[in-house]
Amino acid sequence: MTRAKRLFDLAVALLLLALLWPVLLVLILLLLAFEGRPVFYVAERMRTPHEPFGLIKLRTMRPAAYGTRATGVTGGDKSARMSRLHRLLRRCRADELPQLWNVIRGDISLVGPRPPLRVYVEAFPDLYAQVLRSRPGITGLASLRYHATEERLLSACRSAEETDAVYRRRCVPRKARLDLVYQRHATPCFDLWLLVQTARTVLPQRRSARAVGPPRRVPAKGD
Repeated sequence: MTRAKRLFDLAVALLLLALLWPVLLVLILLLLAFEGRPVFYVAERMRTPHEPFGLIKLRTMRPAAYGTRATGVTGGDKSARMSRLHRLLRRCRADELPQLWNVIRGDISLVGPRPPLRVYVEAFPDLYAQVLRSRPGITGLASLRYHATEERLLSACRSAEETDAVYRRRCVPRKARLDLVYQRHATPCFDLWLLVQTARTVLPQRRSARAVGPPRRVPAKGD
């Protein structure tokens, strides 16, 4: 990571925290009221092929049953553990707001490949050795271009084994290909464009009056 990119990350992350802390506080209170503790979920992710860190998220899934070890990416096999509030937070990516703290700590950048689970880094060492030359990020080219497809593929899975197999076969190589495209073309302008595109996907879109146009006149009988 260049010094300029690091300074940009710090400035934007601090600004976003200053603007969004009331939103984060409301989300924390909602989770406490409707879902209980814990509110936060710290997941191990890989910053480099050999260096893990704790990625902070708002919890969007009820804890696994006692004696059950929750592993792997999230697919349809875990849907029963999600409430409507959990799904809403995931849909608008509000569960990722605490990751701004990870940016300030230097664990991740604002823009880069999504930090992978250790199990997939170990399963695809050569691939992730290339991908993780870039500092992982909250958003990135793969997040924008493949997120909807990944959600569709994994939501159709009905077991942890099926979810894992689909993710390895259909998601890992395609996301890595996009991450490497980003790596080859990374510039401050490209990062800014990706941030703007991310904001457009998570914020509600308003149709302008010009785009909608005036209401069409319904002709009365006899016109």
